Amino acid sequence: MGDDELSEIRKRRMAQLQQQAGDQQAMQDELERQQRLKSQVQMVLMQILEPDARERLNTIRLTKPDFAGAVEQQLVMLAQSGRLQQKITDAQLKELLRQLAPAKRDYSITRK
Repeated sequence: MGDDELSEIRKRRMAQLQQQAGDQQAMQDELERQQRLKSQVQMVLMQILEPDARERLNTIRLTKPDFAGAVEQQLVMLAQSGRLQQKITDAQLKELLRQLAPAKRDYSITRK
């Protein structure tokens, strides 16, 4: 191998390492952005939900994280649009959950 080949390999390796460092930085920035967004949502939820409603939502998050995320988004949108006059009680949250819950399918099996 000549000096030219070695320098070319070094340049390519350096470019590759710089690309990886840039990708890692971008991933780190995205994680930080997601954490900030999550903390902002939690702060809004603390302001608009009473403790028992917040506890119910946390319990739902354990079993159905996607559904809980959708409910949180709805609550944050309601708060940001100014449509909430007071804190949401547990009963109000139950009603909201009932409205947002996907329709359940009933299966009936008949044996002959």
